[in-house]
Amino acid sequence: MAYWLMKSEPDAFGIDDLKARPKKTEPWDGVRNYQARNFMRDDMQKGDQVFFYHSNCAVPGIVGIATVASKPYPDPTQFDPDSKYHDPKSDPDDPRWILIDVKYQRHLKRVLSLAEIKEHAEALGDFALTRKGNRLSIMPVTDAQWDYLLGLEQQ
Repeated sequence: MAYWLMKSEPDAFGIDDLKARPKKTEPWDGVRNYQARNFMRDDMQKGDQVFFYHSNCAVPGIVGIATVASKPYPDPTQFDPDSKYHDPKSDPDDPRWILIDVKYQRHLKRVLSLAEIKEHAEALGDFALTRKGNRLSIMPVTDAQWDYLLGLEQQ
C-alpha cells in the first residue's frame, strides 16, 4: 500500500462533499497536470490511503482520509465540450487524461494546517507539500511521513 496527498478547494469539492456522495465515493476528475496524472495512471493502486487536503482557503491543511477506490480510467470530462475540463486535443482512442475514484474514510480529529506541517518540516524530511514552488494537486507521502502526520493529529 502507498500513501498520497490530494488537494481540493473546499468551495469546489471538500471532504464534506465526498462524505455526502453515494457510497461516499467520487471520481477525482479535472486533473490537468501531467505529473499528477502520471501518479494516478502509473502509481496509485486501489486501496492506497490518501490525505484529503483543503487548499486555497482560510486555513489550508489536511482535513481527512480517503482511499483510492478504483483503478485508473479515462476522465470523461475531457470529451465533454460543456465541461470546464474539456480537452479538444484528447483522442477517445488514446485519452490524455485519466482519473481514479476516491472513497471517504474519515475526518481528522482536527485540521493539520499547512503552517503546523511546515513547523515539522525537518522531521518530515523531503516532503513534497513543503517544497518551495510545489503546486501539485497530487503528491506521494512516504510511510514515515504518513505515520508522523497521523501522530500530529493526536496532539
